[in-house]
Amino acid sequence: QLQHPSAEVREYACASISKLLQQKHVIPAFLQRDVVRCLGPLLMDHSLAVRETAAGALRNLSACGGFEVCDDMVTKDIMTPLVALLKECSTGLDANQLSPKKCREMNKNYIEDIANEAINLLWNVCECNNTAVSIFNKEGCLEAVLHYVKKFSTNVDLAISVANCLQAVTEDNPDLLSSFNAYAQQVLETVMLCPESTMKHILLRTLIAGTFWNIKDTIPPGSLGSMVNAILKIFSESLAIDAGETIIRMTEAEKNRLKLAAEAETEENMSDVTDSRVLTEDDDMEEIPKGKVRRENDISDLLPSDKWELKEVTALLMAQQTALEIIVNMCCSEDPSDDEWEELSSSDESDLFMENSYNEGGGLLLSPLCLSDEVNSAFLNNLIPKKILEKTAFPNSVALDICMHNPSWKPLIKKLNAVQCRALTCLHSILLVSDVDCLGGVSALQSLAQHLSQLVFSKTELPTDTEFLEAITSALRALLQTMASKNISQCMTPEQLLALCEAGIHSSNASVKVNVVSILGISGSVLAKGQDTAETLKMIGKFLLEVAMKESSLVVAGEALDALFDVFADGKEAEKAAVQIKLLPALKEFQPVFKMRMRKEGKGQYSTDQLCVLDNVKMNLRRFIAYQETLGKTLT
Repeated sequence: QLQHPSAEVREYACASISKLLQQKHVIPAFLQRDVVRCLGPLLMDHSLAVRETAAGALRNLSACGGFEVCDDMVTKDIMTPLVALLKECSTGLDANQLSPKKCREMNKNYIEDIANEAINLLWNVCECNNTAVSIFNKEGCLEAVLHYVKKFSTNVDLAISVANCLQAVTEDNPDLLSSFNAYAQQVLETVMLCPESTMKHILLRTLIAGTFWNIKDTIPPGSLGSMVNAILKIFSESLAIDAGETIIRMTEAEKNRLKLAAEAETEENMSDVTDSRVLTEDDDMEEIPKGKVRRENDISDLLPSDKWELKEVTALLMAQQTALEIIVNMCCSEDPSDDEWEELSSSDESDLFMENSYNEGGGLLLSPLCLSDEVNSAFLNNLIPKKILEKTAFPNSVALDICMHNPSWKPLIKKLNAVQCRALTCLHSILLVSDVDCLGGVSALQSLAQHLSQLVFSKTELPTDTEFLEAITSALRALLQTMASKNISQCMTPEQLLALCEAGIHSSNASVKVNVVSILGISGSVLAKGQDTAETLKMIGKFLLEVAMKESSLVVAGEALDALFDVFADGKEAEKAAVQIKLLPALKEFQPVFKMRMRKEGKGQYSTDQLCVLDNVKMNLRRFIAYQETLGKTLT
């Protein structure tokens, strides 16, 4: 059917495949039948409708198939017809071409709709495949996509697709920077300054702001401060909106709209009844069955219905999530990769502790040395840290209940939770790069500690969601480290600490395990300096010993050993507890086991950085055993 002489048959076949490809389990069967090479040539079909549905099918394949499928699509040369289509559409964009034979909607612009599908396909493959990004650079695709984004005032959906694509292709892509000349920057700046206040326009501005951050190396030093201020102003506006209240308001608007539509349809049906009576009396007129043409020739019913209220809220949540993710990047001077993050989080010797400042009106204020004074002022002026803290709270319970009982809105629950997790990650980053003397004093830290404790312990059961656990334990770890360095009393009781660690250590996520073990080490080292804490230290010691000896991940086991070194490094209570739990003989027995595991499991399973950290742990284990032996002789 994809090769059928009739354009309508080809269009219907593409639309049918497009719908099926939204189901992941059918994708392998389509790949076996070489669906990419079958659909690829149809991107340049003489029928615009076929082009659109073919691009939509390939877009669904790339979106639902994941990295491996996108790699396969690039290998099978999807980029050649895709680039050709994008350039041809860009050339014909201003001509406002419509289908030569028919136009189902009077205001439908086939060129823009084809471009939207093609841009989404381009975004998906470039996000997953470096070869696709290289082709984007080499073929000069930037000029074409910038032409599309200029349509933002009349087609915001197309502009958002382009902005998503731009943010993806500009990330870690120095080869593209030279293409961002004054004209390209002016186009993006015009979009970023658009005054429209809809949620879709907020998302558009946020994505363009993210693109500007990715290409900041092209900005003259004298303009960097104003550029970052503009970026943070956009983020501030996005984060200031209460997503929960917006959901409540938008669902009410949806109810009213549907009610009015239903009333209008009832009136139309009554009118149709009257009209049909008139037609029956007229022998010269033939009645065409209502809707027959649409059902036979139109495949729009295969596509999701238009839910503009839901789309608005979805756009808002995506804008907030994007803003928070970019702020995290702003906090990282070295911009570590995802693979490096675990290492940074598992080493207290990282060089991310930088000089910062604090403002009473804005709460915690990030001022990393890698950013200029103008940038620091932008964080302060836009109250970014205060708004981040607000987003760490649990989502509005009324809004959650509305989403839970509305199938169309239920997917927003995951997005609401994602925003909270990104906010906690932002908080973690701020704490990592903050100087301990500039965080606002004891009261500010204790208030924050109380807030994070409530997030963990406010519900009857401890949280089990992996993403939330990783975010909250990362923030807690950074906060407790900061508080310990200032000798500020800890925010959780020993019982709460152990309960959190017990929950975290059974997580499938290694970062969560590393965090809870580190939290226990930090808290234990503080308790070791106190009085009458031996019993608590015994519980902590037993817990950490068990993790070190039984944990399958060497990284987690190494972190547990590090935590043991911290807890039992000094203090009479620690010495007493160490003797009672037989810490020294246990570690002496475990030392050769740890060495053997490193030899057997180290190569191939862990990165060079991780092995370096583990080597340090192995060396510190030897030193700690020697220290404990010396301590035992002294006590004797």
